[in-house]
Amino acid sequence: AFKAAVLIQRWYRRYVARLEMRRRCTWRIFQSIEYACEQDQIKLHNFFSYLMDHFTPSSSKERDFISRMFISGESFKEAELEKYCDYESMEVPDSYTGPRLSFPLLPDHATALLEAFKQKQQLHARYVLNLLHETRKHLKQLPNISHVSTCYSEEVTVCGDLHGQLDDLFLIFYKNGLPSPSKSYVFNGDFVDRGKQSLEILIVLFTFLLIYPKEVHLNRGNHEDHMVNLRYGFSCWADCHVKGVHGKKILKMIQNVFCWLPLATLIDQKVLIIHGGISDTTDLDMLEKIKRNKFISVLRGKKRKESNRNVEIQEINGESKIEADPAGNEAALSLCPQPRPTQAPSMANKLEFSRWVRQTVQEQIEWCRRLVDISESEDEELTYSSVVSLTDLDGPSWTRQEEWKQILDILWSDPMPQEGCRANTVRGGGCYFGPDVTGKILEKYNLQFLIRSHECKQEGYEFCHNRKVLTIFSASNYYEIGSNRGAYVKLGPDLVPHFVQYQASKTAHTLTMTQRQGFLQISRVEESAFRALREKLFAHTSALISAFKAYDKDNTGKITLSNWATAVESVLHLGLPWRMLRPQLVRSTADGMLEYKSWLDDLAMEQRSQEHIQSSLLEVIYRNRSNLETIFRIIDRDHSGLISFEEFHQTWKLFSSHMNIELTDDGINDLVRSIDFNKDGNIDFNEFLEAFRLVKQSQ
Repeated sequence: AFKAAVLIQRWYRRYVARLEMRRRCTWRIFQSIEYACEQDQIKLHNFFSYLMDHFTPSSSKERDFISRMFISGESFKEAELEKYCDYESMEVPDSYTGPRLSFPLLPDHATALLEAFKQKQQLHARYVLNLLHETRKHLKQLPNISHVSTCYSEEVTVCGDLHGQLDDLFLIFYKNGLPSPSKSYVFNGDFVDRGKQSLEILIVLFTFLLIYPKEVHLNRGNHEDHMVNLRYGFSCWADCHVKGVHGKKILKMIQNVFCWLPLATLIDQKVLIIHGGISDTTDLDMLEKIKRNKFISVLRGKKRKESNRNVEIQEINGESKIEADPAGNEAALSLCPQPRPTQAPSMANKLEFSRWVRQTVQEQIEWCRRLVDISESEDEELTYSSVVSLTDLDGPSWTRQEEWKQILDILWSDPMPQEGCRANTVRGGGCYFGPDVTGKILEKYNLQFLIRSHECKQEGYEFCHNRKVLTIFSASNYYEIGSNRGAYVKLGPDLVPHFVQYQASKTAHTLTMTQRQGFLQISRVEESAFRALREKLFAHTSALISAFKAYDKDNTGKITLSNWATAVESVLHLGLPWRMLRPQLVRSTADGMLEYKSWLDDLAMEQRSQEHIQSSLLEVIYRNRSNLETIFRIIDRDHSGLISFEEFHQTWKLFSSHMNIELTDDGINDLVRSIDFNKDGNIDFNEFLEAFRLVKQSQ
């Protein structure tokens, strides 16, 4: 009996260990592909930034178009934004049966909204714009770091990423209760993108924020960013529901609201809540004083500001930018030409000479101000951050680059188990910070621990750095149904965290406990992960063949399984344990060799069974589809879901300048007409994608 018990125990332990290993491998696949996608977005943005920095517009019309390509929300000044997003002129038709809002908002309005969204109803654009307008007014009066006390409420509930998953928010409210004077909430960023109900989540959160301004607190996440939204879909019309001019106004207003979201929250001066993390240069005093609304996109700012700052420094040193950089960054100067001083008057007339000096200096100051994008045209009421700046005029001054890095680090960084602080090359932004960095920040500001989000965790939460850093993630089933739980954390006056976990999927609820924990659920999630990984491998078929041939010196068509793993990692750079994943991707062979051509043919066959397109063409589309979608949204400056001939014309001039291809206006017009297959005067995404397909086939 004892031997039988030991045998069963060993078998069970091996089974659980294998199950856990498969779970971890599956998780690594999902996470690596997600972070690689974020890297692609930053690379694509850097490419467009490079084009803009090196493009010299030939007219003011071109200059205005190029400057607005990435500055969608910044191009509107205060008065212009108010006029553009005028909700009062909109009429709500009598046929509208959805919820209605009147301001100031009351708890009944929030209840009606929740019920309407459960019934799949939508809020009319007039009420959405009115809500965004009031939210923006409220946010502008808030500090960069919100302060919350447990003295005024029984407990504070902290929620992590929601990513457009409204069912998770409904479940949180069902389990924990709605916001109220006795129940405070902190929502730690990433409300939008990926999920299909981002707009509804914003409407619900903003409504509760206005009803309970002292009990509901919102932090900015890395996805509350115009440039990130372009890739992950919140700015596309499928998510915003409202087409036409009203939808454009809503997106414009949301972009502006995002930049006014606070950057962090402090609970009882002891618990710091930030979306991403910290770095060895994180300075809460600087974060408190930054004019956060300057950073509509945190992805923007580095490349352009660095180049502009170099121009400024070189001019101060008496150097010419063109002389210092003959390879060319003339575009920066052509967009903002330096004023040339008039001839100096005679020194004999001291009064005239003094006036000339003052005028010349003022012109140079104005030029430098334009270089670093300091606007004097914002005739707004005083905001909290501007009051802080005015009361601290004698304090330290920071460059825009330093301010930008502070915000980038707290929105994009991740913790690591090793000591130190290094660049986060996996995501492409922010940094990795170790336990020593955490300890120094906690000691410097007399904090007990940090709460952050930004990373999906299997259990919905995870401690690290000796329980000094807590990650909380509230979007359950993030990668696939059953892939992870969501969680929120409750803090009372003792600041001891209490966790609540959940899964908001109806499918997950129908599974038994054994199925959720065991083989069936692992297999479901694992299958989804390997399907995504095979798509990634297929998308890089050409590069993989070249890498395999480097190990196949005799051109036998075979390589060792060890070389297969090394070659795959050299192409995909996902940091996955390929030798461990090999049994799921490659059929075992008797001699330990892999016929890589037949393996790639099998991958192509699997994808072609889903898409009836030529294999080589399908590879290109799989590899570039997300980039093409992002480029389409960038060119579609007015967010209409269509590229107009003018938008295509100006963008093609930008590309042709970079590629040294000279095309006449007639040539560009012929090109755009050839892409407009249905001849409606616009290019939709299918026509845009079809043009790339035809070019690839002709090649």
